[in-house]
Amino acid sequence: MDVPLGKEALGQAVAASEMLPDGLVVVLGNWQVRHLNGPAERISGLRLQDGLGRDVREVLPLQERSGELWWEAIDPWGGLNIRSGHRERLLLLPGGREVLATARYLRPGRNVPAVALLLGLRSAEGRQRAETEHAALISTVAHELRSPLTGVKGFSSTLLSRWDRFTDEQKRFMVETIQADADRLARLITDLLDVSRLDAGRLRLRPEPVDVEETFRRHITRLVAAGHDTERFVVDVGPELPPLWADADRLDQVLANLLENALRHGRGTVTLGARSGLMGDGAPAVDVTVSDEGDGIDERARNLVFSRFWHDAKQGGTGLGLYLVKGIAEAHGGVAKVEEGPAGGALIRIRLPSVEPEYLRL
Repeated sequence: MDVPLGKEALGQAVAASEMLPDGLVVVLGNWQVRHLNGPAERISGLRLQDGLGRDVREVLPLQERSGELWWEAIDPWGGLNIRSGHRERLLLLPGGREVLATARYLRPGRNVPAVALLLGLRSAEGRQRAETEHAALISTVAHELRSPLTGVKGFSSTLLSRWDRFTDEQKRFMVETIQADADRLARLITDLLDVSRLDAGRLRLRPEPVDVEETFRRHITRLVAAGHDTERFVVDVGPELPPLWADADRLDQVLANLLENALRHGRGTVTLGARSGLMGDGAPAVDVTVSDEGDGIDERARNLVFSRFWHDAKQGGTGLGLYLVKGIAEAHGGVAKVEEGPAGGALIRIRLPSVEPEYLRL
């Protein structure tokens, strides 16, 4: 689209630029800086009087990470006359300051050389924070993977080198520990893969009728085999519970994450509950709950716990478990929320439809 370039139009554009949250630099065809708005001054560290009327290549000597000068690479006044601008790119200012820059060419007509350029500047602090969070996640995941892997390696090496020195009971204990640690590794890897599937909208479900009480007891058996006391778990399934249509593997994944969360962050008895409920549209549902007797989750943080990478800084964790719980619940057409438990601890409620999905009935 052609843009009028008269003095009045430029004046209006300059006045409007001060209302923008991002930096804007107006560059004329002779490389001179026509205007820097307030955000551009803050992001670049320049003052308007220091840049006005000067060559933008000297005022803002933007560089690629390779060291190449960005202005020479884009050649705004040469090249094809059909170019409209450049997409956002991470560039460097003198001193190593990072900025995100975009460019928009202004042409007085179609297929004619550009006579001005609008340079958009955005602070790279948000990107840097995201990179820091990702680096922290990688470090946390590496730690979470290393812990069970150390157990697998240690017990298996001990068994191989000293098999004849152990009793059958001791061997069984070591093998059960290896199996529990291997299961934990498998869950962590599955969680990481499923995060990418959720983000890409490619999480597949295979709904079938699920026996909720039997599923609860199977998880408790697994946790007891891993060393937890049987007395710490209570199953509370309501009478006349309607059938739950869910992907059994995904429901296992939800419960594994909720139980691990309760055992890691909570205290006392962990209660696995199931009751009849209703979806928002009045359709029948099953409420699956896991609660503990710990300190609970601060009400101000309850809307954040299902965010990706959120975790209790004191207790650690990858911050992916509850994110997956919410994603899997929503993929079933259900919801997930945090409440205060009967004993004052945290209660996480997963409400899932209890009817056969329509596409399976066709």
